[in-house]
Formats: sequence, C-alpha cells, structure tokens
Amino acid sequence: MHIITLPSPITETYLGKLLKERRSIRSYREGSLTLQELSSLLWYAYGCVEPGCERRTSPSAGATFPFEIYVSVKKDGVEGLEPGIYRYNAEENKLEEVLKGDFSRELAKACLGQRWVLNAPVNIILVAVADRTTEYYGERGWRYIFNEAGHIGQNIYLASVEMGLGTVAVGAFHDDQVSKVLNLPEGYVPVYVFPVGKAR
Repeated sequence: MHIITLPSPITETYLGKLLKERRSIRSYREGSLTLQELSSLLWYAYGCVEPGCERRTSPSAGATFPFEIYVSVKKDGVEGLEPGIYRYNAEENKLEEVLKGDFSRELAKACLGQRWVLNAPVNIILVAVADRTTEYYGERGWRYIFNEAGHIGQNIYLASVEMGLGTVAVGAFHDDQVSKVLNLPEGYVPVYVFPVGKAR
C-alpha cells in the first residue's frame, strides 16, 4: 500500500476558524435573540441567494428543496416577537405565524425531555415534505433529503458560531408528537431540531 503524506491543511482562514470553534452547545445564557439575529440565522440555514429562490444557501438534489423551516419561539425568546410557532417563508424573508403561544414545554417533552430544547429561547425545526424530492427520484430521494438536512444543519452550526450563539443537533424525538406540536400538515415529517441560544 502506497501512503502519501499530505501537507498540513491551511486552517487559519475565516472558514477554518469557524470550523475549529464549531461544537454542540446544550447550555445557554439568559437573554433573548434579536429579530435581526433570527432573520440572519434562518437565511444562513436555508435562505434564497437569487431571485425566484432557485438557489439557496444549502445544496438540494435537483433543486427540489424539500424542507420547510419551522421556528418555535419561547416567551421573551426573541425581542419584539410574540411566542409561537412560525414557518419561515424564505422567498419573501418573512415569518408566518402557525400557532400563538409558548410551546417549549410540549416540544421538549416530544424530544424525550431534553432540557436544552426547553431552555433555548428558539428552536429551529427542519421539516421534510418528501414528495418534492421522491416524486422525482423515487425512494432514493429520501437519502437526498437526509443529505440536505445535514447541509442545513451545518449552516446553522457555523452561523451560530459566527453570531456568538450556540446550538446542538437533536434527532431524538417522537415524530408524531413533534408534528402535533407544530400542527404540521399531512405529509410533513420532522427531521431535525436545533435549539439555539446565546452561547455561555
């Protein structure tokens, strides 16, 4: 077996520094996010980068973009924003209210009682609308959907580092319970939950 010794990677770049600082954070300082911070975080995650939203900040198989981004906001979680469940409208850069009220306890319970879900001022939930991808790629489309969830999740991690926030990827939850908390339409499947707060 022939072994090649590689030159040392160049890590002292802006991206390199973000990647070295990226870690899962499950404990958050007191304090609300600003609406600007939430807006930026959602755009970094899955925002539109050109008119018509034909290209986004995350790659998507066949540009099928199977994800809807939901946000659960606690009481006093975001300055100037009422507690509730919202859907991110990337095309218009707007939040659409789904439900009024603080659902952090219900969401945490659906996530097996994980306290960081309860304590975070905001939880970002990635919800797949599988038909958008599987109608084109068949059952293999599910693999592409999960790949895309990883792309979006890494964006959330790196954006959080840049903004002085903390997050952790949560995959342990009861799908049906999370769907009920978010009042998801039929065919919408929760894939990932990202609690976000001010990093300690």
